Amino acid sequence: MKLAFIGIGKVGFAIANNLQKKGHHIIVANNNSNSESVKNALSQNSNFELMNIQDAVDNSEIVFLATPYHINQSVLENIKFNGKVLVDCTNPVGPGISHGLQSTLSGSEVVQEIALDARVVKAFTIYGFENFIDSNYPDYNVKPVMLYCGNDNEAKAKVASLIEEMGYFPKDTGNLSQALHLEHMTLLWVKMVRMNGHTPNFVWAYLEK
Repeated sequence: MKLAFIGIGKVGFAIANNLQKKGHHIIVANNNSNSESVKNALSQNSNFELMNIQDAVDNSEIVFLATPYHINQSVLENIKFNGKVLVDCTNPVGPGISHGLQSTLSGSEVVQEIALDARVVKAFTIYGFENFIDSNYPDYNVKPVMLYCGNDNEAKAKVASLIEEMGYFPKDTGNLSQALHLEHMTLLWVKMVRMNGHTPNFVWAYLEK
């Protein structure tokens, strides 16, 4: 499958590199070939292809958004998605690792408002990049959960398949408004790890009986 990545920093690269190793064709979507993040990504994985953003979207089946949240508006506003699936991996972060939109609206819903012709699915957010490099926890007989949400069932099914390939248990949490709660889970993980010194090598699990 051809997958485009808008944003190829730590999070974007970790996901893209993992999926490329599983046989997917990765397109780095960037209008600036001299970008440090682009040069760094291409130096670490020469199998990545570089295209400008619109061409990358046009030539891919699924697009990943892994940019710093504050630039989403400027990055997305002129892109034509034409119904493509857009996986939102971004999180609005405010001062003191608070919710950047004061918890009044999810960042993913704002992304959907900007990219009206995309089918937005929130996924790959509730952990830091460390768990996108390697999701394997061999001492346990349960897979880490990856929670996701969106308004389009077909789009969510496509993303769930990639989640499963990455070694997670995919769990649909509902429509896109649920993204607000997933963003708070991300903030909890980030506060525990980046502020309170907790190991980044921990994940959430989904258990039923």
